[in-house]
Amino acid sequence: MKATKLAIALLAATGISAIATPVMAYEAGDWLVRGRIVNVNPNDDSGLLSVGSPLAALPGSGVTVDDDTIPELDITYMITPNWGVELILGYSEHDVDASGTVKSLLGQVIEAKALPPTLTLQYHFSPNSNIRPYVGAGVNYTYFFDEEVTGILDIPGAKIKMDDSWGLAVQAGVDIALNDDWFVNLDVKYIDMDTTAKFKGTLVGRAEIDVDIDPVVWGIGIGRRF
Repeated sequence: MKATKLAIALLAATGISAIATPVMAYEAGDWLVRGRIVNVNPNDDSGLLSVGSPLAALPGSGVTVDDDTIPELDITYMITPNWGVELILGYSEHDVDASGTVKSLLGQVIEAKALPPTLTLQYHFSPNSNIRPYVGAGVNYTYFFDEEVTGILDIPGAKIKMDDSWGLAVQAGVDIALNDDWFVNLDVKYIDMDTTAKFKGTLVGRAEIDVDIDPVVWGIGIGRRF
């Protein structure tokens, strides 16, 4: 909903009348570079928080992951007028909070950054039109870094490591031409993103939890063809 309202405002600001003017079609060998503002909105689900040695699960426990709004750069190379390959680049920062039976006791437990380069193969339905919808599918690799233990678990020597993630990604979007080279872009992706967070040296000693992050990434931006 937020992305839709922002898109309407951006189109009004740049002049919808330009869309009615015929423009040059996409061609094989074109490079499309887009700058977007995206909201990374986790569709999260977690296992139980396990603590101690050996690990023992705490009934009813879990975690939630907050969202983040960030700038993003993506580059598409058009193999043919209809087929393209896109790489997205950017990183997001997230707080992870305890939930369920341990929510009030633990509060926030992790701060971390995620670098999720994603490569998709796209099909562009109307490369010779002013309005160019597309769909795509591909693979995501997420590298978690700068992880920190926070809240009551954080004591001197406490550490946290989040496993990297490989998963599938799907997308849908549209490029709306303003002239031969410039266009407005709307895009949404779903990314399969899972990790295991492993704590050591915390207030409760060793701890571990599996988290399915699975974000929906909504974006709006401006692009240029080269």
